[in-house]
Amino acid sequence: MSDAIKHECGLALIRLKHPLSYYQNKYGTPIWGLTRLQMLMAKQLNRGQDGAGIGIVKLNPDYGQRYIARKRSNSKNALTDVFYEVMSVWDKLTDEQKKDEGWLKAHYPYAGEILLGHLRYGTHGRNSLENIHPFLRQNNWMSRNLMIAGNYNLTNVDELFKQLISLGQQPKEISDNVTVLEKIGHFLDEENQLLFRKYRDEGLDNEEIAEAIKDNLSVENILRKAFKSLDGGFNIAGLIGNGTSFVVRDPNAIRPSFYFENDEVVAVASERSALVTVFDLQSSEIEEVPAGKALIISPTGETRFSQILPEQEKRSCSFERIYFSKGNDVDIYQERKKLGELLAPIILEKVHYNYNDTVFSYIPNTASTAFYGLVDGVNQHLESYKLDKMLKLNNKGNQKDITDILALRTRREKVLLKDVKMRTFITNDTDRASLVGSVYDVTYGIVKKNHDTLVIMDDSIVRGTTLTTSILSILERLEPKKIIIVSSAPQIRYPDCYGIDMSRLSEFVCFRAMIELCIDTGNEHKIKETYLACIEENKKEKSEIRNKVQTLYSLFTTEEITAKVVAMIKPSTMKSEIDIVFQSVENLNKACPDHKGDWYFTGNYPTPGGFRVVNKAFINYFEGSNERSY
Repeated sequence: MSDAIKHECGLALIRLKHPLSYYQNKYGTPIWGLTRLQMLMAKQLNRGQDGAGIGIVKLNPDYGQRYIARKRSNSKNALTDVFYEVMSVWDKLTDEQKKDEGWLKAHYPYAGEILLGHLRYGTHGRNSLENIHPFLRQNNWMSRNLMIAGNYNLTNVDELFKQLISLGQQPKEISDNVTVLEKIGHFLDEENQLLFRKYRDEGLDNEEIAEAIKDNLSVENILRKAFKSLDGGFNIAGLIGNGTSFVVRDPNAIRPSFYFENDEVVAVASERSALVTVFDLQSSEIEEVPAGKALIISPTGETRFSQILPEQEKRSCSFERIYFSKGNDVDIYQERKKLGELLAPIILEKVHYNYNDTVFSYIPNTASTAFYGLVDGVNQHLESYKLDKMLKLNNKGNQKDITDILALRTRREKVLLKDVKMRTFITNDTDRASLVGSVYDVTYGIVKKNHDTLVIMDDSIVRGTTLTTSILSILERLEPKKIIIVSSAPQIRYPDCYGIDMSRLSEFVCFRAMIELCIDTGNEHKIKETYLACIEENKKEKSEIRNKVQTLYSLFTTEEITAKVVAMIKPSTMKSEIDIVFQSVENLNKACPDHKGDWYFTGNYPTPGGFRVVNKAFINYFEGSNERSY
């Protein structure tokens, strides 16, 4: 998307089913799992620009032997830095040491059978090393050690924080990271203590008790208690010191989670295409972690699924399909093409089916797949149009008439070029506009001045500021008669609270347009009424809260809001006519039938916490507060 928004974190977990010597014999290296982890993370690098971290747990360590290792980085090249340090240690080992499994397990920190990786896109807070996953809770009792990482945001952190206090804890900060770690950690401790008392009463000595606990932890009990009150979207992985590992997905399947298992390995990732590439698989060999369930891998490598939370209606995030996930997944690729194809009829109406004087292009590169779909849809209509013209000739046309019809083509061109590699998505808002202006240039001579209509596909329109300050001005260098910006996503009207940093309503151009319409139409009083309604609504029990901001949007049609957006984003000095076409929610659901998480567009949140967040976001807007709404 031309507007920058925060992204989603990436998760990778690998559980080797054999000793390291197996992989040495078959693949020529005992750190085959470590190299797979590196590749799995690299293939999901689109999901993390703020930091990267890995965690390792070794099975069956000797007493006094280090069996948990972690490496994290918050540098600009975090993933590269993490594995540079890890592999630089490996490169210093002798050939004999590299082939000696016992020596490696004792001396090389990253020679383990359970491997966890994380790529971070921070939604808020400091980007210090302390905020980089995995998070570690250490203890001298092996079965009390816990490491977690995930892609998650919780809407009820304050509530969960109070629960931790009621348990007697004193968490070091109020954050979902600390909350999740300490919630799971508390019930892990509790489970350990229950088993300790049980085995002590049976007459076992302390060493025997420790071994018995390692073999008999009820991970299901721990996770059911820990996740009972969580409200949000999550794909969370955890490693326990005794060799147990798990992945838990939220009950609405909001956040993506995929896994693969064969006789050598169990692997989990946030994106299916990463698993396909790294393990040379077919897409059909990979499954989704079911909603509300935990994939649990025992210390001996057996896998099972356990229902941790009651499964709810599947509301998987549609923005993953529109933008966040890599487009090389076969289903995502087809869905993005379909999003573009479904827009073809309305675009052709907008340009009055004038194929000769319309140029189609896209920005940014991530919109290319939807653009291909749009062109396919236009071509389908063009073929019908040409056939109709031929039939109307009724064998009376001359060669020129026929040649002219056959010569009709969809004019698709690379209009915008990125001539400098600048990571504009991590710059501050003040600098961003000027940077985008420097990054993009246009292809001159392909647009007929003051004659052609330029149709530009974008993934989505969030703030609209980049269009106003940079993109439209750049496009006007070509002097088109008209510019139509096409969004493959519907109007973004509401905040997200399940993974993306989109919590302030004032940042959305469609929200600002709706507010201006309220003022223009004499409905300004409705704004205060909604503010008061939001305050009262958020006093209700969580399960009873509803989205009160929808009332304001209901005052206007989608077309009215679009027209106001057009008026707002058009630079005052611009001569070309401007128009915008947004995807409809109906077409979004047609293109992505299995991913109905559309709360950004409709305000229909899958969890009670989402309704509280949107109301709080409006309260903050009305009061002029810039604080987050969750």
